Parts: sequence; structure tokens; C-alpha cells
Amino acid sequence: MQKEMKQTRYLMLDQPTNGKQGRWMHLAYKGMAMLYQWAWRISPKKRDMAERQYKVSIGAIFKNEALYLKEWIEFHRIVGVEHFYLYNNNSDDNYREVLEPYIKRNIVTLVDWPKNQAQIEAYKDCIHKYAKETRWMGFVDIDEFVVPRKTDNIYDFLQAFENKYGAVKLYWRMYGTSGHMARDVKGLVTEDFTVCWSKYYDVGKCFYNTAFGFDEKSPKNDYLHHNLWTNNGRRNLPPVNIFGKVCFGDVNVIPTAEFPIQINHYFTKSYQEYAWKRAKGDVYFKVNPHDEEYFYNHEKWCEATDYAAYRYLVKLKHAMAQGQQPVSAEDEQEI
Repeated sequence: MQKEMKQTRYLMLDQPTNGKQGRWMHLAYKGMAMLYQWAWRISPKKRDMAERQYKVSIGAIFKNEALYLKEWIEFHRIVGVEHFYLYNNNSDDNYREVLEPYIKRNIVTLVDWPKNQAQIEAYKDCIHKYAKETRWMGFVDIDEFVVPRKTDNIYDFLQAFENKYGAVKLYWRMYGTSGHMARDVKGLVTEDFTVCWSKYYDVGKCFYNTAFGFDEKSPKNDYLHHNLWTNNGRRNLPPVNIFGKVCFGDVNVIPTAEFPIQINHYFTKSYQEYAWKRAKGDVYFKVNPHDEEYFYNHEKWCEATDYAAYRYLVKLKHAMAQGQQPVSAEDEQEI
């Protein structure tokens, strides 16, 4: 049985601390967060300042996501992502047909990654091989869309952090079905789904500032996509959030409801797409825990709307019209 989700003023909490022990642990986390914030401010920042080919890139691992790849790539190109490092995890759909035009134009680097449940290992491989090519490397799934709200592109936002911090955490805006049992899969995800949680999730994804070091052996980077620790030559330090506040433990300092950037996480899409994805398999879970109960527990919090992605919708439709997204007959029939 899923535990009831608790809330703060601006966030929904995934694993809130409870009881006396939990309160003491939270206070300890707050103290550590303050120390880490201080460490970021005073420590000499030994950085690799070599030129990079790209300003912003994304590393992602996917499995049977051909239906969504074109929209996801075109949307992120609009908001300033210049290159994509995509790790194929045993897909058996027509992903290659979708990606081939981007590979030929050097927009996508495609890596075959046949290892099962090796998502974090894929991210570490991506950093090891390609970090020298880009100033910022984000780790974003195919059902996640980075949506700048106060700037026109991602780099304009990240640039303020460039000489200060090694990683920045962006928070999830969680979307549900918007009441769709099924839908025309040729439609746009960013257009069809607008109903979401009323508050942001305390979980999110990180963008890595490659001028700083990365310790792949550190256990603190076992979940680097959510909490990426970097170093300045002396010590490993945790990420900061979009407000420049250190994220550590369950501590997320949020000074305002006006978030300058967010990640739209289209977690379920339609009911049938949710069921289809569970049946197709997952890059992370050997046994996917996202069952019917999990679905309804997520869906019940969807009581607000967010149209932030719509500011890019016309540009996206123009980009999508330049070539129709290939959809196999088998996939279309299944959904």
C-alpha cells in the first residue's frame, strides 16, 4: 500500500521524514546543507576551462520509445539542447528509422547499450566518453521535457551557475492522463497532457557542469541523475537546486512558487500507454513496480493544469511537420 504523500508549501514529498527520529534527521540534513552551501562559496574552484563543442547536451537511455523520440528531440532543440547522447537498451521498435536523420546531421550520438538494469552505468559511461564535448550535460528521460519559464532556452538559465556550482537540480512537474483512456499516438505529448499535480515534486533531474570533476566511484553518485555530486579538486559536493540552494537529504530550500524552469514529467500519458509501457519493459526495474495501484496513487494528485510547454507549441508543430514521425503499424495498433 502506498503511503500518503505529504506536502510542504511548494513541494510534494516522496519520502518525508516522520516521528522524532525523522525530525532529528531532518535537522541534521539542514545543518549539513548549510555547511555544503558554505563550502561551495569559499572553496577554490579548480575547473577544467577548456572549450566545448556544445553548450547544452542531454544524455538519455531508452527502450521502445520510437513513438515519442521525434517530439522529444525537436522540443529540446527548440529550448536550446544542441546534442543528444542516446543509449539504446534492447529496443525492438523502429527507433533507428526515427533517429537516422538526426544521426546523419550529427545531432544524435547513438550508443547500443544491451546491459539490463544498467541505467546509472550508462550515465557514467556518457560522462566518461562525452563530457569533454559539452559545457552542460543533463540526464533526462524520454517522458521528461525541460521547460524554461523565465528564459528562452536552457543555457540562458544555466549560465548563471557556470562559475559557481557543479550540478543543478531541476524539479519535476508531474502530469497524469488528463482523462485520456487512449489517444491518437500521432498527437503531441506536450499538447495532449495538461493536468498535473498542484505542486512540484521534490524529485527532479540534474544538469552536470562539466568544468567540475566527477567521481564515478563515489556511492553518492549511485543515483546521479537525481542527485549528482561533483568536485572542485578537493571534495565532493552535492548539487544545488534552481534557486542556488544546496540539495541534501530531504532538504529542498524553495523561496518562491515562481519556478524559473521545470521538467514536465509525463509519467503516465494515457491509461493505455501506461499499460503498454509496463508490458514492454523498463530500463531501470527488473520487475516494474508501477502497477495499477501505483497508477491511481499518482493520478489522484492531478488536480491542476500547467500550460508552460504551450509557449513552444507552434514552433514544435512546424518542426514536426518537416518530417512525419515514423510509427510502426504494430505499435499503433497496440496503443
